[in-house]
Amino acid sequence: MYFDVFNGDADGICALHQLRLAYPAESTLITGIKRDIALVRRVQASAGDQVTVLDIALSKNLDAVVQLLDQGVKVRYFDHHFPGEIPQHPNLEANIDTSPEVCTSLLVNRYLGGQFLIWAVVAAFGDNLHEAALHAAAPLALSPQQLDQLRELGECLNYNAYGESLQDLYFQPAELYRVLHHYADPFAFIREEAAFQTLRTGYVEDMAHAKAVLPELEQDNGSIYILPDSPWSRRISGVFGNDLASAAPQRAHAVLTHQSGGGFLVSVRAPLATKSGADELCRQFETGGGRKGAAGINHLPQAEFARFVKLFNEIFASG
Repeated sequence: MYFDVFNGDADGICALHQLRLAYPAESTLITGIKRDIALVRRVQASAGDQVTVLDIALSKNLDAVVQLLDQGVKVRYFDHHFPGEIPQHPNLEANIDTSPEVCTSLLVNRYLGGQFLIWAVVAAFGDNLHEAALHAAAPLALSPQQLDQLRELGECLNYNAYGESLQDLYFQPAELYRVLHHYADPFAFIREEAAFQTLRTGYVEDMAHAKAVLPELEQDNGSIYILPDSPWSRRISGVFGNDLASAAPQRAHAVLTHQSGGGFLVSVRAPLATKSGADELCRQFETGGGRKGAAGINHLPQAEFARFVKLFNEIFASG
């Protein structure tokens, strides 16, 4: 049996899409909202089964991975987040690279020798790695208009993954992957698929709400925004952070969203000029993690807000 375990964002979906275009297989899909990353524990596999894991941190899944390996399950792992200690095991194939200009789909593209490069470009745009996306796209000789279409697709796929629960999303990530997987050509998906139009409209509407919010803290080194407890704010939190980072690449940004039970969901973007420090900040909180350029905290208690601001200013000190 095959199990595909993947992040529900643009990078996770496009990474799996590339792999299954190259190696078609009927598999059990295990995914969730973007912040739902402790996914490997849901796998019910036996000796001889194969598990492919894409775009979720090994550090958050280590115990479950080791248990599978010791049971005789083969695990193939692709990721670009902080992994912690990578186990040495004959059943593990680890393709992990935390370089700030790499996303999981670019790692899969490297693994496949560029067979479906255009989908890696979509994912890189979705992960706000615009320079990496443009560099990767060079062999495709696309027009500026086509590149802009791929950027919009990546951003819309990424936008769909954010929420406090699956109920906040327009499409469950497994459902969106299944729809997307019918298309080898992303431009056909853009032209023909109603799901894309739904995401495009939702993105525009939610971003308009976010842009009406004034920053809670605005200074030379960065800005902190606080969004209300609302489905639109939970959906837009990550891509709003990407938008802020692109508009002010020398500064850091944090977007905090009020949670229904108190506290905040946090998205942090390091300055695009350095792509460093976001994971360092977020890992200092119990539910934090991510990568150097972009990271988050699943639950920041209200009582920890002042410490968060202090660490934000220390890690992203100006000049």
